[in-house]
Amino acid sequence: MSISKIVVTGGPCGGKTTALSRIQRDLSHLGYTVLIVPETATALISGGVAPWTCGSNLDYQKCQMRMQLQKERIFEQAASTMASDKILIVCDRGELDNRAYMTDEEFACALEDLGKTEMELRDDYDAVFHLVTAAKGAEEFYTLENNGARYETPEQAAEIDDRFIAAWTGHPHFRVIDNSTDFEEKMRNLIREITYFLGEASPYEIERKFLIEFPDVAWLDSLPNCERVEIVQTYLRSDPNEEIRIRRRGSGESSMYYLTEKLIDDNHKQMRLQRRLTAGEYHMLKMQADPHSREIRKTRYCLTYAGQYFEIDIFPCWNDQAIAEIELSSEDMPVVFPDQLHVIREVTGDPTYRNAVIASKPKGATH
Repeated sequence: MSISKIVVTGGPCGGKTTALSRIQRDLSHLGYTVLIVPETATALISGGVAPWTCGSNLDYQKCQMRMQLQKERIFEQAASTMASDKILIVCDRGELDNRAYMTDEEFACALEDLGKTEMELRDDYDAVFHLVTAAKGAEEFYTLENNGARYETPEQAAEIDDRFIAAWTGHPHFRVIDNSTDFEEKMRNLIREITYFLGEASPYEIERKFLIEFPDVAWLDSLPNCERVEIVQTYLRSDPNEEIRIRRRGSGESSMYYLTEKLIDDNHKQMRLQRRLTAGEYHMLKMQADPHSREIRKTRYCLTYAGQYFEIDIFPCWNDQAIAEIELSSEDMPVVFPDQLHVIREVTGDPTYRNAVIASKPKGATH
């Protein structure tokens, strides 16, 4: 049995209602049992439980986050009993959507109340797909009429959309679906991204990699749409045409663990299989580390910009350059960099800059 849990989120009037219907229809045709976790905020607000009826906004957000967690656990428990090989749990918004409606202090209190860290909430989902509000790029289609719980003006909708993106930035698989096409194509783009993630349309990912000048770390740290993550990566014994690695991905004292297997097709097209590990499984697998590779430690900045999701890796042994990567769903998609990032050259397909090659170099080597 394969159970995946994804989030479909986005700004007000982004197309979620239609998207959920399309996902249920199209993924069912691919043999998935699709389970939809309904949006919690709409149910609460429609029932009279809202930020303006509770004692405070924080009181409301605590109620909503607890209800969201319980609903997801019930759906996961139910999924584990079903006679289906492939199950997709689709959450109509997820836990970190709430952060967009809270101050940092309120969010910290909510986390303490739940006994969770931000990373535990964010990375509990396998993938996150954000539908940009119609108030950004399709203003003529923005409306309040199809959702009784919606109240934002177009300006407020655009602002909250940015806050949703900032809240989810840092997730290992985060995709932004914008309004650069008409609505029908927007829905097709969403389905295409989900099927790519699930390995149905194609098991391959198209990854482009760029060598950039060492970035302004203070600038990255100041951005609301940028999240810093510390990564420890260990390569395991494997055949020549594959890479097997385990990764600890964390921030502060909170960590998540992953096993990734890559089959190399050519210099930049790869088939990737990934699953989450427990801390115990991670430490057991470390005993199978490749003796010819050293452990990689790096700081990763996850940056959303112009509807794209960059991963900028800074290695301790480099002080004049870094690596910026982006995963694309088609080879002809353009890549737009912020002005503050200076590209030296594209190194897609250059084996010199593969993490596995960097790991095999003697300690202290930089190029």
